[in-house]
Amino acid sequence: MKSRRDFLKIAGLSAFALGTASALSLVTGNKAVAAPTGVSPVKGTYTHEPNALHAKRWAMVIDTRRFTKPEDFQRVIQACNLAHNVPSIPGNQEIKWIWTDKYAHVFPDDLNDYLPARILHGDFLLLCNHCDNPPCVRVCPTGATFKRESDGIVVMDPHRCIGCRFCMAGCPYGARSFNFRDPQDYVKDVNPEYPMRTRGVVEKCTFCTERLAEGKLPACVEASEGAILFGDLNDPGSPVRKALAQNYTIRRKPSLGTQPGVYYII
Repeated sequence: MKSRRDFLKIAGLSAFALGTASALSLVTGNKAVAAPTGVSPVKGTYTHEPNALHAKRWAMVIDTRRFTKPEDFQRVIQACNLAHNVPSIPGNQEIKWIWTDKYAHVFPDDLNDYLPARILHGDFLLLCNHCDNPPCVRVCPTGATFKRESDGIVVMDPHRCIGCRFCMAGCPYGARSFNFRDPQDYVKDVNPEYPMRTRGVVEKCTFCTERLAEGKLPACVEASEGAILFGDLNDPGSPVRKALAQNYTIRRKPSLGTQPGVYYII
């Protein structure tokens, strides 16, 4: 009969092996696949390549005046979905990284019945706001969601996510989605360069950390054809700072004190 000490040794070694396996692979459905180039599986973030883009505080400016027809929105949304294997699940279990909604839902603090029809009845792009003071990070019990101190991006580590959905309750912007089903079954064109999530975890926009690590702008920015600007909020010469200096902009629910990193030119 094995002693209690032997049992604890075996249990400890087993836990170490499982932890190592999860750190060296990313799980896609029932199949474990190697992490893509540049991925740091332990933290769920991407290591920096020599040509990586850097900033002290990444931010985004969306010029709503340049989104005049449905195709303008769909081009951006489709680019994000294809880049990150965002599933298209029928029914009320939508997984969304970037989507649209009406003014009254997007900017409830700025309601005005006499706004121009273009604004009052138009669509607006929504995504994670990558807040300076993110409530989702404060309520996460495992550290699965955290803010990168190097550049202010709020990211997700699906390996640490236990599916409690506290972050979804804490986010005042509805920017997180929960995988009630295996998302792999609902992705038609799989991008092998980006890891698939699993059932039971939360996911959201990451400001394309994997593309920034390769020296590329976020997929939505490239697809927007200049309608979405991206840059360092701490750099007066960056595209976002110039746009903010030259245009009137608003942010979502600023009264909450979250300090969103996404601005809208109205």
